[in-house]
Amino acid sequence: MKRLDNRQGKLNAMRSLLFVPANSERFLDKALSLHPSAFVLDLEDSVPEAEKANARALLERWAQRFGGKRVWVRINALSSAEFRPDVAAALRIGAEGIVVPKIDVPKDAAELDRALADEERNQGAAAGALRVIPLIESAAAVWHAYEIATSSPRMETLCFGGARDGDLMADLGCDWSRDGAAMLHARQHTLLAARAARCRYPLDGVFADVRDRDGFERDTRLSRSLGYRGRTVVHPSQIELADSIYRPTQDEIERSRRVVEAFAAAEAEGRATTVVDNRLVDIAMAAAARRLLEEAES
Repeated sequence: MKRLDNRQGKLNAMRSLLFVPANSERFLDKALSLHPSAFVLDLEDSVPEAEKANARALLERWAQRFGGKRVWVRINALSSAEFRPDVAAALRIGAEGIVVPKIDVPKDAAELDRALADEERNQGAAAGALRVIPLIESAAAVWHAYEIATSSPRMETLCFGGARDGDLMADLGCDWSRDGAAMLHARQHTLLAARAARCRYPLDGVFADVRDRDGFERDTRLSRSLGYRGRTVVHPSQIELADSIYRPTQDEIERSRRVVEAFAAAEAEGRATTVVDNRLVDIAMAAAARRLLEEAES
């Protein structure tokens, strides 16, 4: 059965995706009182090797307590011995999807798709039950981002993995810059690939300096101006700010409504352009206004 490609439909916005270590009952309990767009219960980097099996067991015990909340699972890499057990656990809890590290080239994406299809068959789950957000966290992944994003209908969107001192920064050999300049090209390239692949909500990566609220706000405003519409976060204090920055403002919503209404009136009169707030509006601008209204409604 072929899945509906939700990238083309009205998908609920994901403005803040909070990573929660799945091996920590304390963090899992705290998460229940929080309200990000979605939770990413983490089986990968925040879980020590000796704790992987325990993290999966906790994940399954705690999953029902997240009822009504959007839950994704970050699994271990395709090459890891933990990969298959992680996927099986994500399927058993009915996760919305999985966040997958280290998908570097199209071959990795194709292998991932086959492995997920096998596990879905093994568990009697619907084909394409697990949606995927690949982490773009290497030079090769940035280079091949479009091919990765379009490799399967289950690919929901891309997430740029540009965290300070993370894998991508090490791979590029660049220095950290507080203004985001050092990785700006890679960040923009990933956004371009996601948009070219028709991903509705391209995701930016974590801002690791959790005590630097001003830095997080500045970086998130830059992210939105580039075209990202959400990001992964690693601390509860980042949720509300991310949500507010990525959410369309009231001024943007009101102007978009005026644009849509004025363009509809122009079309009814046989015209393909109009003027709103002293600015020319054509079909492309009207389409952008409709997209913004859809984002606001989601």
